[in-house]
Amino acid sequence: MTYVVTTPSFSGPIEVLLQLISSHDVDILDIHLAPVVDAFVATLRDDSIALDVEELSEFLLVAAILLELKSQRLLPGRDALEPDEEFVGWEERDVLLARLLELRTYAGLADSFVGLFERAAKSFPRLRGIDDDFEVQPPDLLAGVSTAQLAAAYLRGIEEKPVAVIRLNHVTVDAVSVAETVVVLAQRLPAMGRISFRDLTAGLETRIEIIVHFLAVLELCKLGHIELGQGGTFGDVAIEWIDVNSRLDLERIDSYEG
Repeated sequence: MTYVVTTPSFSGPIEVLLQLISSHDVDILDIHLAPVVDAFVATLRDDSIALDVEELSEFLLVAAILLELKSQRLLPGRDALEPDEEFVGWEERDVLLARLLELRTYAGLADSFVGLFERAAKSFPRLRGIDDDFEVQPPDLLAGVSTAQLAAAYLRGIEEKPVAVIRLNHVTVDAVSVAETVVVLAQRLPAMGRISFRDLTAGLETRIEIIVHFLAVLELCKLGHIELGQGGTFGDVAIEWIDVNSRLDLERIDSYEG
């Protein structure tokens, strides 16, 4: 409900007024209902304001509840109503709204049928069928096809299809392992002295080989065979063989598996 009432003691939607009276926040005797009804009648007489039937019914229901509550307070000899009885009007209001929504649904369905009937009225059915002299001649799908061609098509359909073979002879696989590189470096580094990692990998062409050599150098450092050093940030890494018993350890390194 969106109808707003204005009285000396209250101004706002009429639904809020009913809620305040029901919760005893506002006394019904302080509300003058005559100005409310007069204002609503003036609204009905104003042609510039379009009111919905649902809004009219809601106002009449709420106004009737307010009139009943005020009459009960004004008439002598009547006991106060129970709280549950004050909300009887609300239950009736819900039933009325449900019926209005149901009727609105039926009205919308009726409008849809009217639209279908109007579109159907603009169409004219064909009263006659196909002319008597009209002949349908489907095309001959086998025109120009010999029996030999049919036999060849049948043989092509039943012959076994060759299985697709994917050849990988053009793919190159880099078979480089850290274990093999550890053994190779253990044999080369004792005779090379102090060398930088850049010089050690100068002859390598692929990135994977450089990565494997770096991992092998780290593994030798962990085993205690080489010493690593770097003069500055992002500088060259210096490698130096420090194991004096290299021949004895080569046998153990040869069996290294990573």
